Amino acid sequence: MLSAYHAVLAVKWVATGFRGINGCLPAKTRVPSIYSTTRRPHLTAARAVIPGTRAIPPKNSPEDPIMNTSPELSFVKYDNVFGRTLSLEALRQQVPAVFAPSADDHRSPRYTFVPTERVLTGLMQAGFVPVEARQTRTRSASPLHARHVVRLRRRFETVQLRDSAPEVIFLNSHDGTSSYQLRVGIFRVVCTNGLIVSRGAFPTFSVPHRGNIVDDVVAHALGIAEGFDVLAAQVERMEQRQLFKDEQLGFAERALALRYPDPTQAGMPASRLLQCRRPEDTGDDLYSTLNKVQENLVRGGLTRRSASGRLVRTRRISSIKEDVRINSGLWDLAAEVLAA
Repeated sequence: MLSAYHAVLAVKWVATGFRGINGCLPAKTRVPSIYSTTRRPHLTAARAVIPGTRAIPPKNSPEDPIMNTSPELSFVKYDNVFGRTLSLEALRQQVPAVFAPSADDHRSPRYTFVPTERVLTGLMQAGFVPVEARQTRTRSASPLHARHVVRLRRRFETVQLRDSAPEVIFLNSHDGTSSYQLRVGIFRVVCTNGLIVSRGAFPTFSVPHRGNIVDDVVAHALGIAEGFDVLAAQVERMEQRQLFKDEQLGFAERALALRYPDPTQAGMPASRLLQCRRPEDTGDDLYSTLNKVQENLVRGGLTRRSASGRLVRTRRISSIKEDVRINSGLWDLAAEVLAA
């Protein structure tokens, strides 16, 4: 629980507005209300944590904001929901495509190049912080134009989940393979799983590379964040839904088919996806089952028999596009079980 002093400080900080690059305030953009007709007033995603509300307090007491003085991008050293953010240098090393100076040479004249760095700056000014990022590895094309993904959280999160945090997932590329996309995600602390919610469960926004799109992306991100409480309610329902052993196996069989549509190519029983990697995964509820299956399916490391009969280990899914596809499919499967 935050002290009264920290609560007042947080409210004052949000009221005065977060100043990012060059001290600019975020553009005033109408936030699309996509989850309910009830309007909840807030200026940015950096919503203060007030004692008595549903909130996930940071592990340690908040520190004073310390701005990075780089003229390119401003990061704030401040405890977020789990006290973990990416520094500017870490982003440059992990995802050079974020800082691409231009688009791929084969883009049409209608293509408007807006660097991910500029969009990310707008999202940060609106109260989001980057916590994870990666990009597709390619041998034939420039790494500066590759598909990349950045996961962001609100600096102050007011939606409580037992062991998870809601996220906004930002995808982009500068080679024409992806528009600016925003999706809903969940980060589970105990296993560092990064779930991605499907299009059918929550709206996904796609913004083409045309014109100045920064305001549109920020507005859609704020709209997605408005639905975090709806997401939390669905997760709580999954945690309460207990599955019999045959239901868990049925879920695993359908999940295995997402990665191996041809059953003869799977080379392992679906029950292997239900293996627990840690004591915290031993629950029989739907949410625990979803996380076990997702981690085993996406991270790999399971023993299977190849088409030639050799024993091999499944590979981690490194493709961002495939990762999004499988995660979305798994969420749809869970939603179907919940609705049944």
